[in-house]
Amino acid sequence: MTKSELIDAIASKLDRFSRKDVDAFVDNIIEGLCQAAIDNERVEIRGFGVFTLHHHAVRSGRNPKTGELIQLPANALLHFKPGKELRVRVNDSMPFTQIIKESS
Repeated sequence: MTKSELIDAIASKLDRFSRKDVDAFVDNIIEGLCQAAIDNERVEIRGFGVFTLHHHAVRSGRNPKTGELIQLPANALLHFKPGKELRVRVNDSMPFTQIIKESS
């Protein structure tokens, strides 16, 4: 689902708000999530999941072409852990046999 598809889906359910209003709502929510990540805050949306930053220290690596040892800089990666309700809904929506067929 793209951002515009999300906006359309929300706008179709909320008749009293225009698509432009819903676009502004979604932009503000995304901006809030981004700012929280920048501020190294944990964002928890009950029933959906948790966004956190995982920090990685400076470490050694190898250039795959040359095999040369290089230093990889410290960085932070945004991590999403789905909540129980989301996990259950996703797992219940797809039969186990279908998952096995798709993975092979």
